[in-house]
Amino acid sequence: MDLGLAGRRALVTGGSRGIGRAIVEALVAEGATVAFCARSADGMESALGELRDAGGTVHGEAVDVADGDALRSWVTRTAEELGGLDVVVANVSALAIPGSEENWEASFRTDMLGTVRLVEAALPSLEASDAGAIVAVSSVSGREIDFAAGPYGTMKGAIVHYTQGLAYQLAGRVRANTVSPGNVYFPGGVWESIEQGDPDLYNQALSLNPTGRMARPEEVARAVAFLASPAASFVSGTNLLVDGALTRGVQL
Repeated sequence: MDLGLAGRRALVTGGSRGIGRAIVEALVAEGATVAFCARSADGMESALGELRDAGGTVHGEAVDVADGDALRSWVTRTAEELGGLDVVVANVSALAIPGSEENWEASFRTDMLGTVRLVEAALPSLEASDAGAIVAVSSVSGREIDFAAGPYGTMKGAIVHYTQGLAYQLAGRVRANTVSPGNVYFPGGVWESIEQGDPDLYNQALSLNPTGRMARPEEVARAVAFLASPAASFVSGTNLLVDGALTRGVQL
């Protein structure tokens, strides 16, 4: 299937590693021009070099999405440089799980406000596109109560609510959807760290998935690419689970 992303212009936050990096790669493979940001300048530069060496039309910049002014400036500047935007993907998370006040604040600034500010800065460009699309990466922890039920799960649930509200408010102009991954394993990621530092939690999490494994970043990225594409032209307001049947609640 041709997703219709060739020549489209996309922004991805947190695109240097893990799910974000896989999303950038998936969009580039479909012919899109992609600009991504990452908080670490070194990580961004390394990823940018590798992506360009692979032949992608990619732009990168070091931006902390918790810094509202920096985020808005990057979005506005990039939209001008690319001549517009067709897709924005909100992917960054503070991954703040324990319920300390600092983690609540970090989750709100990064996960929630990072998504809201990205969308608001990009919206004029998306509305000018003939295929404007917003995709926010949430989590199964926003849908079910699990070990991340504090700041992380709460903000991920709020992102789904916010995005579905956008779908209604922007209907006929810009589509908005979320993707909710289950546990995703990749080198250097949180689950590799948990595997090494808390093997009991890792084994417990692994045992809950009937597939017997965790997701790979590219499996999540394919779902994001589809929802971001003109091929999903009548899909808006959905929360797409990519969890290998991990969650057991019925999504009505």
